[in-house]
Amino acid sequence: MPKFEMDGIEISYLDEGEGDPILLIHGFGSNKSINWKGPGWVDLLVGDGRRVIAIDNRGHGESQKFYEPEDYGAPAMAEDARRLLDHLEIESADVMGYSMGARISAFLTLKYPERVKRVIFGGLGYGMITGIGDPEPVSEALEADSIQDVKDRVGRMFRAFAEQTNSDRFALAACMRSSRQRISEEDVAKISRPALIAVGTKDEIAGSPDKLAALMQNAQVLEIPGRDHMIAVGDKVYKQGVLEFLQSDIA
Repeated sequence: MPKFEMDGIEISYLDEGEGDPILLIHGFGSNKSINWKGPGWVDLLVGDGRRVIAIDNRGHGESQKFYEPEDYGAPAMAEDARRLLDHLEIESADVMGYSMGARISAFLTLKYPERVKRVIFGGLGYGMITGIGDPEPVSEALEADSIQDVKDRVGRMFRAFAEQTNSDRFALAACMRSSRQRISEEDVAKISRPALIAVGTKDEIAGSPDKLAALMQNAQVLEIPGRDHMIAVGDKVYKQGVLEFLQSDIA
């Protein structure tokens, strides 16, 4: 996969297909292949006549790893996404983020609205504003000597996922501990780009998609029936809803 370095940060990405560009931003502990390639998103969007760019966020996949919490945070990762668009000389693109990637997409849209045509927030509703729980049990689970030592249910889930994806657990622990700059309701209300909020009906992490959509100027909700946070990403209802959203006219 190609890489580029800008402002001292090395970022890995994929770039496939031709047509209108869409930037994909994965969730915490995942990477461009697990989040987007494996579940069929890249092939689906390329088949729909689009140029698909997917980033490995810093600390994830094949991108540069950091081990201090201050090197992370959604605003910093949003700058990485902007750097990638600059590197590829893409003036504006549709953007889809999942979970942490949705939060990154929100910061990108707020700071650089001219770079975002439409935005899709997958796996994150009102939790974008309230946060999604205490990060410390997850960080401790990632740093534990063995998964057998992890008692916290959510921490154990993320530790198992990190082992499955052969991730750098200590980089992920630093990322999880990074300062979470809040997005206020007032900030969310400034997002004027067309937005789709796609959340599984059994997702206990995301928070209410309807409550988030009500704050925005031009947002709609897509419910993903019977799916929780971990398995909604590859769902056919999610995919079809995104295709229809991307084919709609921009107001």
